[in-house]
Amino acid sequence: MQNAEIELKFPVSDPAAFQSRLSQFGFRLETPRTFEHNTLYDTPSRDLRARRHLLRIRQYGGLCTLTHKRKPDDQDPIDTTRYKIRIETETAVAEGPALEAILSELGYIPVFTYEKYRSEWSHTAGDNSEILAHLVLDETPIGTYAELEGPTAWIDQTLAELGIDPATCLTDSYGKLFLDWKERTGSPAENLTFAEVAVPALISI
Repeated sequence: MQNAEIELKFPVSDPAAFQSRLSQFGFRLETPRTFEHNTLYDTPSRDLRARRHLLRIRQYGGLCTLTHKRKPDDQDPIDTTRYKIRIETETAVAEGPALEAILSELGYIPVFTYEKYRSEWSHTAGDNSEILAHLVLDETPIGTYAELEGPTAWIDQTLAELGIDPATCLTDSYGKLFLDWKERTGSPAENLTFAEVAVPALISI
C-alpha cells in the first residue's frame, strides 16, 4: 500500500503524564507499549541514501513489515520545511529472515539499526468513530518522542490542544537525531539500540 505520510515529532519529558491526558482529546489506545526493532538496508555504496530513499524491515511485536520511503515530488503543495512528508509503500511479510536473505541476494546490506518501545493511539471524528489520524509515543535510547501523523490542519490543531510549542517540533528522522546525539556526546555507538547506547534511563533531550 502506498500513501503520503505527513508527520511531526516533539520531545516528551514525562511519558506517563502525557499519555494520561490523551483520552480527553479524543485519542484511543490502539497498541500498548511494544518493542520495535528496525533495520535499514542499502547497497555497499549507499545508492539509496544518495537518492534520499529508505528501505526498511521493521519487527513490531509479532508483525514484520517491509517499507520503502522517498521524498515527495517537488510540486507537492505541502510545506516540507514545517512537516516531515514521505511517500511510503509498505507491506506486511510473514518471515523476516527470508526477506533479509532476499535483500542480500539483491545486493542490499544492513546499514543502520534502531530500536524503541512504541505505543500507538488513534484519533476519531466525533460520534461516527472514523479514525482521522494517529499519535505514537516512542521511547528511544536517546529520549522519548511523540509523533503526530495526519492532515496538516489536524496536526496544528492537536499541537495547540496539547499545549505543545511548535518551536519544539522536529521533522528529523531518528537516524538524524542519533547522529546529532553522537556529535553532542561523543558516543562511539554505531546504532540506535539500547545495548549500544546504554543510557541509565529513558530521558528526553
